Amino acid sequence: MRKSKIAPVAKRGSKSRSSGTPDPLNRRSAPSDMAPAHFRAIGHSLVDSVADFLERLPKARTASSLLPDAMRAKLGKREMPEKGADIAPILEKFSRLFFEQSTHNGSPRFFGYITSSAAPISALADLLAAAVNPNVGAWALSPIASEVENESIRWLAQFMGLPGKWDGVLVSGGNMANIVGFYVARKAKANWDIRAKGVADAESQRLVLYGSAEMHTWINKAADMGGLGTAAVRWIATDGEHRMRADELRRKIVEDRAAGLHPFMVVGTAGSVGTGATDPLPAIAKICKEFDLWFHVDGAYGAPAVALDDATDDLKGLRLADSIAIDPHKWLYSSIEAGCLLVRDSSALHDAFAFKPPYYQFDDNEGQEVKNYFEYGPQNTRGFRALKIWLGFQQAGASGYRRMIADDIALAHRLHEFVGEQELLEQGSVALSISTFRFVPADLRGRSRGDKAVTDYLNELNARIATALRLSGKAFVSNAHVEDRFMLRACIVNFRTTLDDVRALPKVIVEIGRDIDKKARPKSLRGS
Repeated sequence: MRKSKIAPVAKRGSKSRSSGTPDPLNRRSAPSDMAPAHFRAIGHSLVDSVADFLERLPKARTASSLLPDAMRAKLGKREMPEKGADIAPILEKFSRLFFEQSTHNGSPRFFGYITSSAAPISALADLLAAAVNPNVGAWALSPIASEVENESIRWLAQFMGLPGKWDGVLVSGGNMANIVGFYVARKAKANWDIRAKGVADAESQRLVLYGSAEMHTWINKAADMGGLGTAAVRWIATDGEHRMRADELRRKIVEDRAAGLHPFMVVGTAGSVGTGATDPLPAIAKICKEFDLWFHVDGAYGAPAVALDDATDDLKGLRLADSIAIDPHKWLYSSIEAGCLLVRDSSALHDAFAFKPPYYQFDDNEGQEVKNYFEYGPQNTRGFRALKIWLGFQQAGASGYRRMIADDIALAHRLHEFVGEQELLEQGSVALSISTFRFVPADLRGRSRGDKAVTDYLNELNARIATALRLSGKAFVSNAHVEDRFMLRACIVNFRTTLDDVRALPKVIVEIGRDIDKKARPKSLRGS
C-alpha cells in the first residue's frame, strides 16, 4: 500500500517540526479578508457612487436597451480566476456597468411590476446586516436580530389593524409567504397526521382548495410541492370587477364534499397582480367559517392599503383571515427580499414546521421564552431581512406609509383620467394603484370587439408597444389579460413617481403606438 504524500497538519500554536519557526496558522493571512482601512476606502467610494446613482435615477433610463447577446458581450466572458486581484477597480468598474445596464424599478417612470422603489435606508440596512451576518434561525445565533424580527412582525400586524396577537415569519417574498401559509393550512385542516403519513396514506382524503380565476400562480407551485397536484386547485369564476364570486365558491365546496373530497383552504386575494382587484373577503370569511375551512388572504401587494381610512369593506375583510401574506418589498418600499406570512394563531405555524433534532441545542435560556425561527418556517439558515423593515418604520412612521400609499393610489386614478383624454387609448380598469388600458387606432375602434382578426392584431400591437417602450428607456409598463384583450398595465408603488410622470406616459404610448401601427398593420386591416 502506497504511503500518502500529504504531510500531517501541525497543531495550532505548535512550532514547525523542521525549523522551529512559528506556525503560519498563527499569523494567518486570508485572501477573503480586508484590512479595515482598505474596507473603509472602498466602502466610502462605493457609497459615493450609490449616492450619485440615486441622484441621477429620476432622469435615468428605466431599462437597458441591450438584448441578451449584447448584454453578455458588455459584461464580458472570462475564465474563473485562479488567483485573486485587487478588488477595488473591479468593484468600481462593475458598479458603473450595474447602474447603467439594470432595469430600474426605482425610476419614477417604472410602472411595470409590483416591485417598488426601494427606500435608501434599505441599502444601508442590508449593508449593516451583512457586516454582522447573523443567522436568524435560532435566538442564540441572532439574539438582537431575532428580537428585531419579532418587533417588525408585530408592527406589520399593528399597521394593518389586525385584532388579537398575530405572529409570523419573514420569508423571501410573496410566493414563499403564500406557500408557507398553504403548508400551515394543510397541517391545520387535514383530519389525519399528514406530517407523518403524507397525502397518500390509507387514512387520507383528497385535499382541495379554492381561489379566484385571478389568483396568482403561486398556488400551482404550492399544490405541486405539497403533493396535492395542481388539479386540486379550484379556480372560481369572477364577476365583472374581477372579484371572486362567493356564490360560485359555496356551490363548488358543496359539490366537492358530496364527491367525497376534503376541502381545506380558501385563498382570497387582496390586490390581484393583473388588475388590483380585491375579492369579497367578508363573504369568503363567512363561507370558510360555515364549512370550517382555513381562510388565507394573498395580500402580497394590496394588504398595506387596508391601513388607509378609506379602505374598502372588502379589503378590511382580510382582518377576518387565519393567515395573510404581505410583501414589504412591494408596497412598504423595502429592498428585495422581504416577504412575510402573518398568522392569527402562532401555534399553527409552529405545528406545521417545528422539529427537534438532537444537533440543535438552543433551549438553554434559563426558562425565558424565546423564538427560534427555524421552528416557524422552512428555512434553518435565515438572513436578517427584518432590519430594513424595522428601520423603514422608524424613518417613515405609520403615517408616512399611509400617505405614500394613498399618493400612489391617487396617481393611478389620475393616470386613468389622462388615458381617457387620449383619443387613441382605451381605458380599462383601475383598482388600488393599478391602471389598465390599450392603444386602439381610431379606425379600428368600432371593430375592436367581436372581430377576431382585429382583436388578434390589437393584442399583438399592444404587446409590441410594451416592448418598444421598455427598450426606449422612457418608461416601463407590463400587461394584463382581460378576457380576450391584451392590456397595457401600469402599477404605481413608487414614492418617486409624480403627477408629471403619469401625465407623460399616455402621450409616449400614443407616439410609439402610431409608429408601430403604421409599419406593422396587415393589409387586410387597412382602409381602402
